[in-house]
Amino acid sequence: MSKILLFQTVHSTPRIHPRTVTSILSKPLIIPSVSKCYSPISPFHSISLPALKHHFHSPSFSFPSSFSTRAFDDSSSSIETQNEKEEKVVEQLEIEYPSGEMEYEKISGWKSFVVKLKMLIAFPWQRVRKGSVLTMKLRGQISDQLKSRFSSGLSLPQICENFVKAAYDPRISGVYLHIEPLNCGWGKVEEIRRHILNFKKSGKFIIAYIPACGEKEFYLACACEEIYAPPSAYFSLYGLTVQASFLGGVLEKIGIEPQVQRIGKYKSAGDQLTRKSMSEENCEMLTSLLDNIYGNWLDVVSSSKGKKREDVENFINEGVYEVEKLKEEGFITNIHYDDEVISMLKERLGVHKDKKLSMVDYKKYSKVRKWTLGLTGGKDLIAVIRATGSISRVRSPLSSPSSGIVAEQIIEKIRSVRESKRYKAVIIRIDSPGGDALASDLMWREIKLLAASKPVIASMGDVAASGGYYMAMAAQTIVAENLTLTGSIGVVTGKFNLGKLYEKIGFNKEVISRGRYAELLAAEQRPFRPDEAELFEKSAQNAYKQFRDKAAFSRSMPVEKMEEVAQGRVWAGKDAASRGLVDAIGGLSRAIAIAKHKIKIPQDRPVTLVELSRPSPTLPEVLSGIGSSIVGVDQTVKELLQDLTFSDGVQARMDGIMFQRLEGFPNATPLISLIKDYLSSL
Repeated sequence: MSKILLFQTVHSTPRIHPRTVTSILSKPLIIPSVSKCYSPISPFHSISLPALKHHFHSPSFSFPSSFSTRAFDDSSSSIETQNEKEEKVVEQLEIEYPSGEMEYEKISGWKSFVVKLKMLIAFPWQRVRKGSVLTMKLRGQISDQLKSRFSSGLSLPQICENFVKAAYDPRISGVYLHIEPLNCGWGKVEEIRRHILNFKKSGKFIIAYIPACGEKEFYLACACEEIYAPPSAYFSLYGLTVQASFLGGVLEKIGIEPQVQRIGKYKSAGDQLTRKSMSEENCEMLTSLLDNIYGNWLDVVSSSKGKKREDVENFINEGVYEVEKLKEEGFITNIHYDDEVISMLKERLGVHKDKKLSMVDYKKYSKVRKWTLGLTGGKDLIAVIRATGSISRVRSPLSSPSSGIVAEQIIEKIRSVRESKRYKAVIIRIDSPGGDALASDLMWREIKLLAASKPVIASMGDVAASGGYYMAMAAQTIVAENLTLTGSIGVVTGKFNLGKLYEKIGFNKEVISRGRYAELLAAEQRPFRPDEAELFEKSAQNAYKQFRDKAAFSRSMPVEKMEEVAQGRVWAGKDAASRGLVDAIGGLSRAIAIAKHKIKIPQDRPVTLVELSRPSPTLPEVLSGIGSSIVGVDQTVKELLQDLTFSDGVQARMDGIMFQRLEGFPNATPLISLIKDYLSSL
């Protein structure tokens, strides 16, 4: 367990996000901060709209955890017209949440002296030369988890913390970012971009260097003050695509029949096994998501560059690949090699051209403690539990200690926080496309119990869909990024009928069983019997009904209303917010601000974040300092063996094809991508 000290952020004007509240005024409305129950007979006679809005906006207001979906049933058609009128008014009600935006305050006076003293006594590996430039290379995968000092790769929490430290560190003159092809989702890109903008409030420079650039990389670079690229830079600003691969025809030719039950017309997980083309519903969903991402990209880039949206779109549609053209149109500052940019920084910082520019890299600067810079936390503790990856109930013997979300481990952490009086609030940070439905439900229950004892805020990363959303919906408040992929309230399960394949290769399998349904999953050499198929479908329908009804209960929404936004459909964060699946748009800083709001402490008071999910370094990492090469190959094989099965039961999982394609790999080998798509949806 480790502590991260958070030096404040906020008091800016609160941003307001709507949360739809429907069909409640026709029933007794119990407001926790008020001791009376208002009558359903003309509710506005019992409580005025301003008073109602006051109670909804009150920090102490929240929907009771025992709020029953039965309260939403319309028992009389005679009040339907009145209900419709009331719903229109109530839908305008908005819950105010603090924005969590950083307010930079320069360290001065006695505090400045103390910081300088701490710097003098810091350990050698925590010392930084005055006038240094922080350099960070953002490329490849970015984990949402904290990493040990022996782990390789980038960690989103450490990247964000480095930006905060650099803003206040008097030894740091500015930041020089190398941005290369990223293999992460838009949620993490949004979080990093927000921290770049916050860093700029310090008045220090931040420069981007982009030798190879696509839409995500340029999106980040636009937040910097200046953008440089070498003459031979690779630019691929051609627009965005989403692709789906289908194995239905391939499996048919080799004699494999996938028998898949997916509940929800948008639940496309499993489609690549059974279909030969994209369904209308899947096409509709992917088109909507793509429009959201592309539209947001055009808006942000045009705003950052001071251009009209249509001008940016027209420029992209011309086919951008010439660096000179990007400079001419004002999309980059200038064309320079890396050494030329460093020479420019020397001149800017007054360093003689024959001397070396003092620079500190990401890994070394991550060792600098926030305490050294006077960014101490307060006495109020907020626990942070990070849940990243695919969901399973127990750890497989083939899996590594840091792979995926293991329900029994997360539950252990949740229970320890619930039983402890140290923590005032909890943030569940989720970055998961889902997985085992039972495991998701068990964690939902524990988070719900935790939320009954203290405020729980769910913060979503790149994706919190299906089983990932199942976890989040137990929290009192859900915070997502604009482009977080969430929702996907649906389930999928299935098995392979290998009968024709066995016949082709001369293999035979016979099963002796007792019990009518004993061979339901054991007999892969034949298809389901009609009664088995019926039972299999009922089981999946029951799992979906539980998921949907608990989502409706958790979000204080009628089941019928939840059904409209469920059906396995994946939503972008901002669309999920407008449909009541998410409460606020923002990152971890906003989740922290909302947690402060819930526990009624001032926004400018520092709190201490206690990270409960810091991984312990494995022996291979300690010995090699990296998690790749032979160890990485071995782990990849193990994961393939672990995932190549349907036998784990009902899955609450988002479609792997969509997740991979929206998150990256535009230039991947088609065959490898096909296999990865196939495996990720099992």
